[in-house]
This record gives sequence, structure tokens and C-alpha cells, in this order.
Amino acid sequence: MSTDAVAVSGFITLFVLMLLRVPVGMAMGLVGVTGYSYLVGFEPALKLIGQTSMRTVTDYTFGVIPMFLLMGAFVSNSGVSRELFKAANTLVGHLKGGLGIATVVACGGFAAICGSSVATAATFSTVAYPEMRRYGYPQSFATGVIAAGGTLGAMLPPSTVLAVYGIITQQDIGKLFVAGIIPGILAMMMYVITIAIIGKLRPDFLPAGTPSTWKEKARGIRDVWAPLVLFAFVIGGLYGGLFTPTEAGGMGAGGAFVLGVLRKRLSRSLIRESLLQATRTAAAVFTVLIGALLFGYFLTITQTPQKVTVFLTSLGLGRYGVLALIMLMYLVLGCLMDAMAMIILTIPIIFPVVTALGFDPIWFGVIIVMTVELGLIHPPVGMNVFVIKSVVKDVSFTTIFKGVAPFILTDIIRLVILIAFPIVALYLPSRM
Repeated sequence: MSTDAVAVSGFITLFVLMLLRVPVGMAMGLVGVTGYSYLVGFEPALKLIGQTSMRTVTDYTFGVIPMFLLMGAFVSNSGVSRELFKAANTLVGHLKGGLGIATVVACGGFAAICGSSVATAATFSTVAYPEMRRYGYPQSFATGVIAAGGTLGAMLPPSTVLAVYGIITQQDIGKLFVAGIIPGILAMMMYVITIAIIGKLRPDFLPAGTPSTWKEKARGIRDVWAPLVLFAFVIGGLYGGLFTPTEAGGMGAGGAFVLGVLRKRLSRSLIRESLLQATRTAAAVFTVLIGALLFGYFLTITQTPQKVTVFLTSLGLGRYGVLALIMLMYLVLGCLMDAMAMIILTIPIIFPVVTALGFDPIWFGVIIVMTVELGLIHPPVGMNVFVIKSVVKDVSFTTIFKGVAPFILTDIIRLVILIAFPIVALYLPSRM
């Protein structure tokens, strides 16, 4: 069998295993090792498993992942999400659609520390949804705002997805984190504008909340000093060159722990739960990483990345035509796979195409993460929508997708802006 036939068979087998609900990391590892052993030999394939696994779990660079996951677990379990939502609500909750705006702002603040889209969507399904329903917000709007706000988790630093992209492509993770700041803030602003437009066009659709006193506003702002200090400390250290990304993760995890203990928000049981939560998530991420690396060795043997590069660049579509094709592929995959699995599976194949076309790798990382996150709320199968549905039992998928539709349009406009003006993502990294 030719190497091309082996590669095609490998991809078909991989997707069949994924449809059979085999975990993505296990499926990639199994296909990679089997294909490698067929082409090179059984003994080298066995050695590859041990070497890859050991090198991945002991690599200093990869330490950024469990550290930021631990930081997010400490922050999540210390009740920061409720504080952020309460503070935002005291400031803008009295406006028409104010609770929706508060949810977007709080999602952005939580995402800036948590770094996970799924965790952000799940958390605010329990924090913000009941409040919006209590004030008479429609189910579609309430769930749509949370689904869209959850996508901020992968854009604003520290983003686990951007960190993994940086590791795979050997790009500066600090620059990737900083590159996500302005696009992340732009996303928040455009979501807020979308809510304001909905309130203007449909005056009876979104209610206004009760105005807060100045004392309540001051108390709400005072309660969120801890996450603001933590975010400024970690990102400021990265931007100023004081920390490497791995060191920033360790400092962030340590800072989140100290703040949680000093504020008496982390009991022994919550500390233990945070450690277990971060360990489980890190184990899942490393399983996918090891599987992807094994699959990557198989792809290298078959020269699939080089052949895909030659094929796409010879289509005559131009740079942006090929980019549009790649983004369309990610939108489709986003309906079927988790963001992390998508990045790990596809970037080794797509990245050589991007570099051959002359696109900036840092800018492309931001663009792809945005596209992947759009796929997580795009019908027919948005992963964030499934997460919200699993938490909010009394709402249908159709209702959630109806509510998220205006935000999908907003995301498409934002992608066009980022593609037309790369400086939006590249300005801050260029100043480092």
C-alpha cells in the first residue's frame, strides 16, 4: 500500500473511532502508532510511545498547561465568577438588557483568569441564567448571551488553547497571550453593542433591572479587586518580560491560592477539589497532546503536511482564498469537536500551509482560535450549546441557537475586521 493510501486510511480510521466515541487522544495515538508501525516497524513504534510520553510530561514548556489550569480551578472554586457578575450587574444592570451586558463583562473577566470556554459557559449557566430569568429575560436571549460570552475563554489570556498552539508551532506563548488581549476586548465590546442594538430594535424584548445605589456599586467594585490584581500581575509580568509563560502560570496559580486563602474563600475541601480538578483536566489535555504527537510522527512519515501544502497553494485561490477554505474547515469541525482537540489534530497539517502563504504565525493563532470558538456556538452541533443544555435542563437546543444567532453574526464581522487589519492582534506583541 502506498504512503498516500496509508495516510487516507489513517484519517478515515481516526474519524470512525471518534464517531464511535473513542476519546480523541486515544484515537489519534492508536492510529498514529499503528500507521507508524506499518510503515517503519513494530519495535520503533513501541519505542516511540515511551519516548514521546516521557518527553511530553517532563518538558518544562508544557508545564504552562497544568499551572494555568490550577490557577483557573482556584479562581473558579473561590467564587470569583459570582463576584464579577454581581459587580458588573451593579454598574449596568439597570440598563435595558443590562443583565446581558453584565454577563458578557463578567464572562470576559472570568475568562481572563480561567482560560476555558467550556468552563466559562458552564459556570455562568449556574450564575447568570437564574438571575436573567428572574428579571424576565427570554430563555433564548439568556442562553445565547452565555454561549457567546463563554467563547471569550479561549481568547483572553491566559488561554490554554493559545498555549497549546504555541507549543505545537514553536511560537512565543507570551506573545500569543498578549496578542489575544485587544481582540478579546474587541469581542466583549461588540457583544455589548449587539445587546444594545437588540434592545433598541425590540424595546419590549429586554427588560431593565433595578438601579443600584452608589454604595452597592462601590461594594461590588471593591469585591473584584483580587481577580483584577491577579490578572494584572500575571499578564503584566509576561508583557514586561519578568516571567516566562511557564513561570507566569506558576505565579498565577500561587497568587490565586494565596488570595483565596487570605480572603477565606478556599477551605481545605475546596483546595483539594481544585487540585483534583486541575489534575484531571491536565491529564486529559496531556493524553490528547501525546496522541497528537504520535499521530504527527505518522503524518511526517507519510509527508501529509507537505502534500497538503502543495495541493492548497496550487489551487489558484490566492492567499485569502486558501485562508477562507481553512476557516470554513474549522467552522465545520467546531460543530463536532472540542477546541483543544481541533487545534492539536489540525495545526500540524495546516501550519506549513500558513507559513508558505506568508501569514504571520501569531496573527494566525488568534484568527484560528476565534474561528474555532465560533464553531463552538455554530449550529447544528455547537459544543458550548451542549454544555449550557446539560446545565439548564428546561431549554431546547433550538431556543439556544435562536438566541446565539445575533452573536454569530457579530463574530463573523469581528473575524473580517481581524483579517482586514492584522495590526489589531499584532500591535501589543510588536511592543514586547
